[in-house]
Amino acid sequence: MRKIIAIVEGRGEVAAVRVLLRRIAAEVSPLEHVSVLPPIRVDRNKVTSPDELERMVGIAANRSGPDGRILVLLDADKDCPARLGPELLRRARAARSDRHIRVVIPKSEFGSWFLASVESLGGLRGIDPSLAAPNDPESVRDAKGWLTARMPDSRSYRPALDQAALTDAMDFKSARSAPSFNKLWRDVCDLLRDSPQYPS
Repeated sequence: MRKIIAIVEGRGEVAAVRVLLRRIAAEVSPLEHVSVLPPIRVDRNKVTSPDELERMVGIAANRSGPDGRILVLLDADKDCPARLGPELLRRARAARSDRHIRVVIPKSEFGSWFLASVESLGGLRGIDPSLAAPNDPESVRDAKGWLTARMPDSRSYRPALDQAALTDAMDFKSARSAPSFNKLWRDVCDLLRDSPQYPS
């Protein structure tokens, strides 16, 4: 049985990432049972400082067992994903070179993936069913605000309440138009293999 565990930063991601990983596993490995363990939540500012990421990766390794796979999923916010992602991956692998680890940094946030797939989310959680995805979803600096502005006046996007439900409904094909989601897809697929390949 394959085990996979994620390290995330937000309350919304705690529930949403399990939905996300289960859905991907069901699509790419339907005949294999994949155990998606409860994620580890870490403060975004702490995990980029010395030693904290290494400590979290150690905890993830212990919780997931000898062959557990580890995904680090943190929003880019104002950082450059192309710089932050490889640096965190280098540190994580240095801490636990015996484990298969991937790092995905959504630009600018997890919610950007909902913008890329928003046409599949119409009517859910009050989202306007006539919406079309922005031309460049990952260029939108405030995905939460973008979604809130397109909900009824009585509603606002709240990750702790909405993120898992939207993740369960989002169309993956549309979401993969966002480069960081496409990277997530490739990385998770690789982690689910018997012998993952280390990306360059």
